Amino acid sequence: MMSGGYTSIGNEKIPESVPAASGPDHTAVKFTDSNLHTFPPSEAQGKISGVFRPPADADDSFSRPARGTSDDSQPTGWTRTFSVAAYKSYFDVDTSDVLERIKDSLLPFKGSFTEKTADNPDLYGPFWICTTLIFVAAAIGTFVTYVAHRLQMKDWNYDINLVTWSAGLFYGYVTIVPLGLYLLLKYFSVPSGLVQLWCLYGYSLFVFIPASCLSVVPVEIFRWVVAGIAGFMSATFLALNLRTHIKSAGESWFLIVAGIFLLQLALAVILKLYFFTITVGN
Repeated sequence: MMSGGYTSIGNEKIPESVPAASGPDHTAVKFTDSNLHTFPPSEAQGKISGVFRPPADADDSFSRPARGTSDDSQPTGWTRTFSVAAYKSYFDVDTSDVLERIKDSLLPFKGSFTEKTADNPDLYGPFWICTTLIFVAAAIGTFVTYVAHRLQMKDWNYDINLVTWSAGLFYGYVTIVPLGLYLLLKYFSVPSGLVQLWCLYGYSLFVFIPASCLSVVPVEIFRWVVAGIAGFMSATFLALNLRTHIKSAGESWFLIVAGIFLLQLALAVILKLYFFTITVGN
């Protein structure tokens, strides 16, 4: 039974609706505009592509002088060579910069790499390219020998010396050969930069990474073709980028460029013979 907005159940009356409790008005929460939909933000550029610098880290002890000191306390002269600050600018690159330089290294006939990096050579890309190549060559070389032994039902033992030898080969090559070329050019009074030579040689090794991956194919002729193409591309990249610069050395410029070309080809042959030549014992 219903009457006057109440419902009767037995002798009790129950209201048909309960009024909402009064309280403070709801507060609308407004979110500020953000640019999270663009990543990375368009203004966040590296040293090469723009002048914007990322904010300092919370503990930026390398770039910020200690409390109570000033920038004047930083080492100068030859002692600066042993400080982190001396090399910091060579690692101030972003992903797009490194990828652009890797792309140029895979187009050896352009010969414009030295012009693009003349004012801002980096060591970040060469370091990681060389490090990646060390582990890729050792890992794939090990896998290739493992598969060959298993197919012939032979015992197989992992050779840890592949990693050690790979590190000595590539780190040594990318460090000593540019240094020797730098001293040779100084002898012929050719202006050159040691860091730029390290940068050039470091990026020239990138082509050997995909070449090592392709060497998984168990066809010896195919492996030699891959090594030859990679060596030719890498050597051409170096020779064409240094040719114009070394011409000022006089009549000896052709011998220097030819030596650079042949030495890079020799690196490709060593890579093929040591890491991807299968020898299965009895």
